Amino acid sequence: MAVLRWSDTFTLGMPVMDDTHQEFVQLLAQVVQASDTDLLPLWQTLVTHTDEHFAREDRWMTDTGFAANNCHTTQHQAVLKVMREGSKRGLTGNPAVVRQMAEELGVWFPQHAQAMDAALAEHLHSLGYDHRSGQVLRPEALPEQTIEGCHGESRSTIEAPDAKLGLA
Repeated sequence: MAVLRWSDTFTLGMPVMDDTHQEFVQLLAQVVQASDTDLLPLWQTLVTHTDEHFAREDRWMTDTGFAANNCHTTQHQAVLKVMREGSKRGLTGNPAVVRQMAEELGVWFPQHAQAMDAALAEHLHSLGYDHRSGQVLRPEALPEQTIEGCHGESRSTIEAPDAKLGLA
Protein backbone atom coordinates (compact mmCIF):
# COMPACT_ATOMS: atom_id res chain seq x y z
CA MET A 1 0.00 0.00 0.00
CA ALA A 2 1.34 3.45 -0.92
CA VAL A 3 2.14 5.77 1.96
CA LEU A 4 1.26 9.45 1.64
CA ARG A 5 4.29 11.56 2.52
CA TRP A 6 4.32 15.22 3.50
CA SER A 7 5.11 17.52 0.63
CA ASP A 8 5.73 21.25 0.49
CA THR A 9 2.85 21.39 -1.99
CA PHE A 10 0.55 20.90 1.04
CA THR A 11 1.89 24.04 2.75
CA LEU A 12 -0.78 26.74 2.80
CA GLY A 13 1.00 29.52 4.69
CA MET A 14 -1.17 29.21 7.77
CA PRO A 15 1.09 27.54 10.37
CA VAL A 16 -1.64 26.06 12.56
CA MET A 17 -3.33 24.52 9.51
CA ASP A 18 -0.02 23.36 8.04
CA ASP A 19 1.03 21.74 11.33
CA THR A 20 -2.32 19.98 11.67
CA HIS A 21 -2.11 18.72 8.09
CA GLN A 22 1.43 17.48 8.62
CA GLU A 23 0.32 15.61 11.74
CA PHE A 24 -2.59 14.10 9.77
CA VAL A 25 -0.18 12.84 7.09
CA GLN A 26 2.14 11.37 9.75
CA LEU A 27 -0.73 9.62 11.56
CA LEU A 28 -2.10 8.28 8.30
CA ALA A 29 1.34 6.89 7.41
CA GLN A 30 1.47 5.12 10.77
CA VAL A 31 -1.93 3.55 10.08
CA VAL A 32 -0.92 2.42 6.59
CA GLN A 33 2.27 0.82 7.92
CA ALA A 34 0.69 -0.65 11.10
CA SER A 35 0.66 -4.28 12.03
CA ASP A 36 -2.77 -5.82 12.54
CA THR A 37 -2.21 -5.54 16.31
CA ASP A 38 -1.53 -1.80 16.16
CA LEU A 39 -3.94 -0.94 13.36
CA LEU A 40 -7.12 -0.13 15.29
CA PRO A 41 -5.52 1.94 18.08
CA LEU A 42 -3.62 3.98 15.47
CA TRP A 43 -6.78 4.33 13.37
CA GLN A 44 -8.68 5.61 16.40
CA THR A 45 -5.91 8.15 17.06
CA LEU A 46 -6.29 9.30 13.44
CA VAL A 47 -10.09 9.54 13.78
CA THR A 48 -9.79 11.61 16.98
CA HIS A 49 -7.19 13.89 15.39
CA THR A 50 -9.33 14.32 12.26
CA ASP A 51 -12.43 15.09 14.30
CA GLU A 52 -10.57 17.88 16.12
CA HIS A 53 -8.92 19.07 12.90
CA PHE A 54 -12.22 19.33 11.03
CA ALA A 55 -14.05 20.90 14.00
CA ARG A 56 -11.43 23.66 14.12
CA GLU A 57 -11.70 24.37 10.37
CA ASP A 58 -15.50 24.27 10.55
CA ARG A 59 -15.40 26.80 13.42
CA TRP A 60 -13.15 29.06 11.34
CA MET A 61 -15.60 28.88 8.47
CA THR A 62 -18.58 29.66 10.71
CA ASP A 63 -16.68 32.57 12.26
CA THR A 64 -15.91 34.06 8.85
CA GLY A 65 -19.11 33.87 6.87
CA PHE A 66 -19.51 30.34 5.56
CA ALA A 67 -22.97 28.78 5.72
CA ALA A 68 -23.14 25.85 8.14
CA ASN A 69 -23.90 23.50 5.25
CA ASN A 70 -21.20 24.65 2.82
CA CYS A 71 -19.59 21.85 0.81
CA HIS A 72 -16.27 22.02 2.68
CA THR A 73 -18.00 21.28 5.98
CA THR A 74 -20.23 18.70 4.30
CA GLN A 75 -17.13 16.94 3.01
CA HIS A 76 -15.66 16.93 6.52
CA GLN A 77 -18.84 15.34 7.84
CA ALA A 78 -18.84 12.66 5.13
CA VAL A 79 -15.19 11.75 5.68
CA LEU A 80 -15.65 11.52 9.45
CA LYS A 81 -18.74 9.36 9.01
CA VAL A 82 -16.77 6.94 6.85
CA MET A 83 -13.83 6.94 9.29
CA ARG A 84 -16.12 6.18 12.24
CA GLU A 85 -17.70 3.37 10.25
CA GLY A 86 -14.19 2.04 9.69
CA SER A 87 -13.67 1.98 13.45
CA LYS A 88 -16.85 -0.03 13.92
CA ARG A 89 -16.01 -2.48 11.14
CA GLY A 90 -12.45 -2.87 12.38
CA LEU A 91 -13.71 -3.74 15.85
CA THR A 92 -15.85 -6.50 14.38
CA GLY A 93 -12.74 -8.17 12.96
CA ASN A 94 -12.50 -6.55 9.55
CA PRO A 95 -9.11 -4.76 9.45
CA ALA A 96 -9.06 -4.90 5.64
CA VAL A 97 -11.79 -2.25 5.56
CA VAL A 98 -9.70 0.07 7.73
CA ARG A 99 -6.68 -0.49 5.50
CA GLN A 100 -8.75 0.30 2.40
CA MET A 101 -10.10 3.48 4.03
CA ALA A 102 -6.57 4.55 4.95
CA GLU A 103 -5.49 4.08 1.35
CA GLU A 104 -8.46 6.15 0.12
CA LEU A 105 -7.65 8.92 2.61
CA GLY A 106 -4.17 9.08 1.09
CA VAL A 107 -5.75 9.79 -2.28
CA TRP A 108 -8.39 12.20 -0.92
CA PHE A 109 -6.22 14.37 1.32
CA PRO A 110 -3.97 16.06 -1.29
CA GLN A 111 -7.00 17.10 -3.34
CA HIS A 112 -8.83 18.40 -0.28
CA ALA A 113 -5.83 20.30 1.08
CA GLN A 114 -4.83 21.85 -2.23
CA ALA A 115 -8.36 22.90 -3.15
CA MET A 116 -10.75 23.45 -0.26
CA ASP A 117 -8.22 24.06 2.51
CA ALA A 118 -6.11 26.32 0.29
CA ALA A 119 -9.20 28.42 -0.45
CA LEU A 120 -10.07 28.54 3.26
CA ALA A 121 -6.53 29.62 4.19
CA GLU A 122 -6.64 32.36 1.55
CA HIS A 123 -10.06 33.50 2.81
CA LEU A 124 -8.88 33.61 6.43
CA HIS A 125 -5.74 35.49 5.46
CA SER A 126 -7.76 38.06 3.49
CA LEU A 127 -9.84 38.74 6.60
CA GLY A 128 -6.90 38.97 8.97
CA TYR A 129 -8.46 36.10 10.93
CA ASP A 130 -6.79 35.35 14.27
CA HIS A 131 -7.37 31.64 14.84
CA ARG A 132 -6.44 31.92 18.54
CA SER A 133 -9.06 34.52 19.44
CA GLY A 134 -11.52 34.00 16.59
CA GLN A 135 -11.27 37.71 15.86
CA VAL A 136 -11.59 39.07 12.33
CA LEU A 137 -9.14 41.98 12.05
CA ARG A 138 -10.66 43.22 8.77
CA PRO A 139 -14.42 42.85 9.34
CA GLU A 140 -15.11 45.05 6.32
CA ALA A 141 -13.81 42.15 4.20
CA LEU A 142 -16.38 39.67 5.52
CA PRO A 143 -18.72 38.40 2.81
CA GLU A 144 -22.06 40.19 2.54
CA GLN A 145 -23.85 36.84 2.16
CA THR A 146 -22.88 33.52 3.66
CA ILE A 147 -20.66 31.40 1.48
CA GLU A 148 -22.77 28.47 0.34
CA GLY A 149 -20.58 26.74 -2.23
CA CYS A 150 -17.08 25.42 -2.57
CA HIS A 151 -13.85 27.39 -2.51
CA GLY A 152 -15.67 30.56 -1.53
CA GLU A 153 -17.73 30.60 -4.71
CA SER A 154 -21.42 30.09 -5.28
CA ARG A 155 -22.48 26.52 -6.07
CA SER A 156 -23.86 27.75 -9.37
CA THR A 157 -20.34 28.64 -10.57
CA ILE A 158 -18.86 25.22 -9.85
CA GLU A 159 -19.57 22.11 -11.86
CA ALA A 160 -20.06 18.90 -9.88
CA PRO A 161 -17.75 19.62 -6.90
CA ASP A 162 -18.46 16.21 -5.36
CA ALA A 163 -17.40 14.45 -8.56
CA LYS A 164 -14.13 16.38 -8.67
CA LEU A 165 -13.34 15.30 -5.12
CA GLY A 166 -14.28 11.67 -5.55
CA LEU A 167 -17.48 11.91 -3.52
CA ALA A 168 -20.00 11.36 -6.31
